[in-house]
Amino acid sequence: MWVRNRFYDKGLLTAVEFDLPVIACGNLSVGGTGKTPHVEYLIRLLKDQFSVATLSRGYNRRTSGYILADEHSTASDIGDEPMQFHAKYPDIKVCVGEERMLAIPQLLGDEPGTQVILLDDAFQHRSVKPGMNIMITEYSRLFTRDHVVPFGRLREDRSGYKRANCIIVSKCPPDMSLAEKAALEKEINPLPGQRLFFTTLQYGALFDMTTRQPVNVPASATVLLACGIARPEPLLEKLQQQFRQVYLLAFPDHYYYSEKDIAKIKKEREDMAGTDKMVITTEKDAVRLHLLQKDLAEQNLQIAVMPVEISFLFGEAESFNNFIFDYVVRQLPAFGQ
Repeated sequence: MWVRNRFYDKGLLTAVEFDLPVIACGNLSVGGTGKTPHVEYLIRLLKDQFSVATLSRGYNRRTSGYILADEHSTASDIGDEPMQFHAKYPDIKVCVGEERMLAIPQLLGDEPGTQVILLDDAFQHRSVKPGMNIMITEYSRLFTRDHVVPFGRLREDRSGYKRANCIIVSKCPPDMSLAEKAALEKEINPLPGQRLFFTTLQYGALFDMTTRQPVNVPASATVLLACGIARPEPLLEKLQQQFRQVYLLAFPDHYYYSEKDIAKIKKEREDMAGTDKMVITTEKDAVRLHLLQKDLAEQNLQIAVMPVEISFLFGEAESFNNFIFDYVVRQLPAFGQ
């Protein structure tokens, strides 16, 4: 990775640029920074004023090559995160492709009206040079304190942060103090022109995975958190604050569930004490569990989904929004004319 980055930095390898706004959202570390809700924030921010498309690699999907999502797409076709975008935001275009340099022209050929492209998890994919590079680092494991795999969780050297136009410290405590903010700003020491923001996770109301109707779970309930995500700890902590007793049934990140897993989840639920019992999962897991909708129905297993969004601390949401809008409008000079 170091040699590859040096080749790009020295111009020995060439990155392709496109004449429309391209925003990359990624991280230096291996998963778990909360990238997906940040991409969704960008989608919600931009989709009502611009024609937005997301482009992901489609990690762990069971297909290959370029695919533009349609009404028949599933998580196994395009990956769980792109499927989550597609299901939640049907008014944007969602596509996947391992080679983003080739996928972008294909996307623009299929959807020539596209105005903004959001590159999901593309911080290390340097064959495309985005106009805006957003790097996310987790509060509890800042890149400044981490090391390259296998000694830590960094995909590349810490110096990679220099490519970012914007750094976001994610999963911060909601009551983070100004003094701690100042200390982290000093530690990260952004380069001139780099913007630094702080976000926290904000969980929404539970809804039924099948019907998408609200689910009312009493605080006295016993909860089984069944999920396959990189870092379930923040959600587990949230549920432990909300419910009397919470158990974790963890699966690998991006895991595709089987019929045996559904039976295991049901048995774990049945073995829990109490009369009020509920299985809860994440939105990312829900799009994979939907592949086994028939088995869930046969097992008569209700699963509630806990949605998550991000919010900016210290009243800086408007500043971030303007930062993004300013870039997009500069790249689209004809917008509004």
